[in-house]
Amino acid sequence: MDNLITLVNKLQRACTALGDHGEESALPTLWDSLPAIAVVGGQSSGKSSVLESVVGKDFLPRGSGIVTRRPLVLQLHRIDGDREYAEFMHLPRKRFTDFAAVRKEIADETDRETGRSKQISSVPIHLSIFSPHVVNLTLIDLPGLTKVAVEGQPESIVQDIENMVRSFIEKPNCIILAVSPANQDLATSDAIKISREVDPKGERTFGVLTKIDLMDKGTDAVDILEGRSYRLQTPWVGVVNRSQQDINKNVDMIAARRREREYFATTPEYKHMASRMGSEYLGKMLSKHLEQVIKSRIPGLQSLITKTIAELETELNRLGKPIANDAGGKLYTIMEICRMFDSIYKEHLDGVRPGGEKVYHVFDNQFPVAIKRLQFDKQLSMENVKRLITEADGYQPHLIAPEQGYRRLIESCLISIRGPAEAAVDAVHAILKDLVRKAINETHELKQFPTLRVEVGNAAFESLDRMRDESKKNTLKLVDMECSYLTVDFFRKLPQDVEKGGNPSHSIFDRYNDSYLRRIGQTVLSYVNMVCSTLRNSIPKSIVYCQVREAKRSLLDHFFTELGAREMKQLSKLLDEDPAVMERRTNLAKRLELYRSAQSEIDAVAWSK
Repeated sequence: MDNLITLVNKLQRACTALGDHGEESALPTLWDSLPAIAVVGGQSSGKSSVLESVVGKDFLPRGSGIVTRRPLVLQLHRIDGDREYAEFMHLPRKRFTDFAAVRKEIADETDRETGRSKQISSVPIHLSIFSPHVVNLTLIDLPGLTKVAVEGQPESIVQDIENMVRSFIEKPNCIILAVSPANQDLATSDAIKISREVDPKGERTFGVLTKIDLMDKGTDAVDILEGRSYRLQTPWVGVVNRSQQDINKNVDMIAARRREREYFATTPEYKHMASRMGSEYLGKMLSKHLEQVIKSRIPGLQSLITKTIAELETELNRLGKPIANDAGGKLYTIMEICRMFDSIYKEHLDGVRPGGEKVYHVFDNQFPVAIKRLQFDKQLSMENVKRLITEADGYQPHLIAPEQGYRRLIESCLISIRGPAEAAVDAVHAILKDLVRKAINETHELKQFPTLRVEVGNAAFESLDRMRDESKKNTLKLVDMECSYLTVDFFRKLPQDVEKGGNPSHSIFDRYNDSYLRRIGQTVLSYVNMVCSTLRNSIPKSIVYCQVREAKRSLLDHFFTELGAREMKQLSKLLDEDPAVMERRTNLAKRLELYRSAQSEIDAVAWSK
């Protein structure tokens, strides 16, 4: 089972390196899900001495006031041989064999983070100790709880420390090692008070009683150690730390442990429980319990990690790929995003996505209705027909038919079709522009780069404007062609007039009778209706060819041509991603790497068991 604790040690180190150390964060945190043992106690409770006794080395800073101002993640690794050394995660290639230097580095690293202002910080220091005299164990040493601020510290320091301690021990995966001095009333113990608040049933609290040898004569800690004064789910453990005189004289820790064993074995009040007292027993008991907790948490960890990996991958996909550093890579990125936009735009036109059907609505409804609304009655009124026909006769009446009059009447009608034709071109143009806006909004990658989004939109609109102008020119040509050349067969099939139906001796305005003029108007209307029927088919074809087809084929061609001439700086400007998004992507990528590594490690351990 040792490899379970080693696994958690490795994951905690990775979390710390990533900046994931249990603080509130918008990013998923693995730290909070990993079982850990947090050491809690008031100032002068003997907390540091307990840790040093478990390790068997003097390595923690000592002094008055608040000495521990940052969490210390202490990982103990049992190794074979007689070597003993320590490593800090912030100094990865340096081994400390002198533990006095370890003490100094803890103090120096604390000052680097907090300055010499005696402030506190929740960013942990990560220390690993390798020794044949320790058990595999991870402990988090937290700042000692205090009731008053010392000189140089803000009044809020008391509450700040409590909040930091609480943020660690309120996590359901945290095992609380509550250190209380035996020579003080347990009811006033800071460690018991705060652990009771977050763990009222005492299910994950281990009580450690220090300074048992310093109790007043005639008193003992048996009621506490046997759980009668304050009951916990696990039995209390008593320890006897080195005295200040022992510390000053640098009494060997092995000798101190031996003296501790002798104290419990020879003191009448404690000899019946001596086998479960002392710092050596405490270390072994915590290690065994931590193994059990980790083993029980493995399935939950696997489930959490799998779920979080999926969430991180989804979020990274939403944020998009990171930007290339070279000009070629940037150009490729821009081209790929443009192609995605172009593909979505074509899907709208082809009916894969909605919107393209509006173009057909223009051809099938709006354009025919607009033609029907044309006021041909005005052009073909008796008065207008008579005027144009008689004007076409010139200085002498036509002998057979007033051909020039027919032509003028027909042209005056057909010329009015230009209006609906232009309106159809503009209506399709508006639809195509609206589909550009939709395609831009639906191209997720464009949301990543606001400047590129604007430029792609502007380039698409400029292309559509050019296509509209070309379409309008060609569409109006169709109308003009109908005006410039009349279909002769239509008139050949009409019955020929032998006479014009009037009297040439009459005034020029009275040469034609009403029935004859009415017949001319009906003939012209029949011809105009035939032409309208033709244009109702040919104008949509022209619009589709010049606008819709070209929009599908070459919407961004001009933009692509212009892109190739841009320099690195201009390309970079197009990919001006929000710095906050870039930072979040980087952080998410690192966190995803951590979770994938954790998944692999945990799966390997789970399968091996």
